[in-house]
Amino acid sequence: MLSIAWAPLYAHPLPDNHRFPMLKYELLPEQLLREDIVPESAFFTPVSPPVEDVLRVHEADYYHCLHNGHLTRHEERATGFPWSPELIARETTILGGTLECARRALQGGVALNIAGGTHHAFRDRGEGFCLLNDQAAAAAYLLADPALGVRRVLIVDLDVHQGNGTASIFAQEPRVFTFSMHGARNYPHRKEHSDLDLALPDGTDDTTYLALLQTTLPRLLEEHQPDVVFYLSGVDVLATDKLGHLSLSPEGCRQRDAYVLGLCHQHRLPVVVCMGGGYSPRIADIVNAHAATFRVAADLWL
Repeated sequence: MLSIAWAPLYAHPLPDNHRFPMLKYELLPEQLLREDIVPESAFFTPVSPPVEDVLRVHEADYYHCLHNGHLTRHEERATGFPWSPELIARETTILGGTLECARRALQGGVALNIAGGTHHAFRDRGEGFCLLNDQAAAAAYLLADPALGVRRVLIVDLDVHQGNGTASIFAQEPRVFTFSMHGARNYPHRKEHSDLDLALPDGTDDTTYLALLQTTLPRLLEEHQPDVVFYLSGVDVLATDKLGHLSLSPEGCRQRDAYVLGLCHQHRLPVVVCMGGGYSPRIADIVNAHAATFRVAADLWL
């Protein structure tokens, strides 16, 4: 089985010349259907979750300021998005999508959110196009319900930027192992401490990247024995990415996804996939790379 979370409000209107490629959330589901990568029946429409599901990983004061539009100008600028009620509806729906993906992955093996991977959101603030931390909220949700049988979680964050918010949220949570493989000299300039950080030099290519991943991930699965994996499959690792500074090819990025998802499939580990970042100048490069992630998942689970 394969489930995909998507809602039209994922493609939120932004001011002209905004650097965030919001259009990809409109184009990606269209491409998945046009190229017959997944059937239309795989899609489901997520909804905003109950507040308590958000407050497991976010402070109530921050959430209420965010929800009511009471952020300071500095706090709003740090998120990268102009505040509006529609933006908050988008962010909470994305979080709800990842929560539902987590439930569905336990049943069907894999579930993917067209958006998500908002790993720069801390308990008390948003940063870097991330307002609420969807993977952290979903991991905490699974751990909070003993009936689900999830005792240990592995977060595999392969976005080019360190998952600083996620690392901070789970710094004192031994049941969640955070693994971030990212550009050493990239945003955020002040890194947090994940359980394992692999900081890559500028220009890291396919061969070096994949060899490091292939020597690391099997060891993490063996040592930590997770019951579920959250995978952040950012495509800002591409050489074409204007913010990434690594040098992966589209094929290298696809092989990365195939390796991570293939290991999860081989070990029968439920996996929740969120798209994360991608900032190549050509929107087609971003969408094609994201679509390749879904094609890999479909080849394994459909």
